[in-house]
Amino acid sequence: MTMPVTNYRLIDIDALDPESAFPAELLTPQFTPVSTPEIQTLVGNCRQQLQRGDQEGALVAALEGVPYGGDEQGKDLHLQTVLEILSSIKAVEMSPILSRLYTGPAGTELLDVLMKYLYKGMARHNTPATPAISQHATGVSTGTTAREFGVAPGRGDGGGMSVLLSWHEKVVEIAGEGAIVRVMTDRRVV
Repeated sequence: MTMPVTNYRLIDIDALDPESAFPAELLTPQFTPVSTPEIQTLVGNCRQQLQRGDQEGALVAALEGVPYGGDEQGKDLHLQTVLEILSSIKAVEMSPILSRLYTGPAGTELLDVLMKYLYKGMARHNTPATPAISQHATGVSTGTTAREFGVAPGRGDGGGMSVLLSWHEKVVEIAGEGAIVRVMTDRRVV
């Protein structure tokens, strides 16, 4: 006598218990709205720290002030600021800064937020139709429409992606692969 073969991976378990399904609004976190002028104020503070040479302070301020409740324009402005801060930090300073952030009180959360910005920067970098106005630490707009997210002044287009990949490598080195998993499963979008 042979037993029927059932592929249990193909069974839709939600169909067996309809009360186990969650409404989408329960799964989507709610955030207080953040206006674009508030984000511009944060960006201005980060740029002031950059001009004073305090890259680590600017990075911490940007990562602690994530505008989850902001509109797309405000989020893009914040992304651009984070990427400018990252491109202003020298490669030899990456690991020490990340180690200090990781051992701090909100270390894991800060590195997870940084990882979100790295992925968003990579996604924007690979979208040719994405307009970007480069405003580096000086705050002067170049008015170009080239893909400049994460590109330091004077670098070519490929330099921006290498900066993002270098930061990604260092974050994974310090925080582990769990940072990637936490970013992929977190519903809070930067």
